[in-house]
Amino acid sequence: LTDPNPPTINSIPDMIFDRSMASDTVVFKGSAVDPGFQASANYSLEAAISGTNFAESVRIFSGVSVDEIKFQVSDLNGLLLRLLPADVETSVDFRIRSILAVDAGTGAPGTSTDPFEYFSETKTATVFVYGLPRLDLIGSGVDQKIESAAGNSQYSGYVKVDPDQPFTLHNPDTDITYGGSGSVLVVDGEGIVAPGLGYHHMTADIEALTYNMEAYMIGLVGSATPNGWDAPDQKMDYNPANGTWYITLDLIDGFIKFRKNDGWAWNLGGTPEELTQGGADIPISAGNYTITLTIINDETGTCKIDKN
Repeated sequence: LTDPNPPTINSIPDMIFDRSMASDTVVFKGSAVDPGFQASANYSLEAAISGTNFAESVRIFSGVSVDEIKFQVSDLNGLLLRLLPADVETSVDFRIRSILAVDAGTGAPGTSTDPFEYFSETKTATVFVYGLPRLDLIGSGVDQKIESAAGNSQYSGYVKVDPDQPFTLHNPDTDITYGGSGSVLVVDGEGIVAPGLGYHHMTADIEALTYNMEAYMIGLVGSATPNGWDAPDQKMDYNPANGTWYITLDLIDGFIKFRKNDGWAWNLGGTPEELTQGGADIPISAGNYTITLTIINDETGTCKIDKN
């Protein structure tokens, strides 16, 4: 169509959240873009503080259908905390973005280097997100914490640890400190020794008195990086304030991708606006860059590639 019909947001849920709703499901409903022909599109649901024209926004969904976008309240609350202050009402704008692209490699309009992009009308809602209880890591060498998305006994988060720096978990609400070993938490126990050096995803249950740590190191790999396509990758740091991974480094002409733990079982590629598992290599020219990665639901993502 000369004037394609953009996607629409048909309904948005009530988003006055509290911890008692953590396991509830909320649904956004939308309809697909109509470009005048049968086409597949990639969609994003974006949120921004009202009146900012999405200058600073968070992508809370990425997928191929917007008929029903479902969230568990604890997950949506956590995503919106990347943007909004906790425990106050905020006016928030939402929109759906759709991208139509084919990978013809010609650079023509509609290909991956110049995709067709359409936005829904903005819908505005009053949102109240609740702050999260936390356990502070004491002795880890970094000011960091894990949080309870549901406001219950279960905590999780990404932490940067060193086996040479055992740490304890302190609950500032109850003034109880937990140590432990072998996945068992002990009140006032010895410091927890990390299984390896670097970022890990840590979970802890202060009711069951258990914990677990799994390596979660996001790295940049590719012909443009210092080690090429070989490990070790160029490890990224994590910013818990906005849930992004970042790195500044020199690159040469070539390609990059993101992967986890120096392996290909989990890797993101495609375009900066639409990263998917196993997606295409991302071309880049020589220079010094700051690269920021947002991972969505551990499956897709977006990135910003800024030349310094």
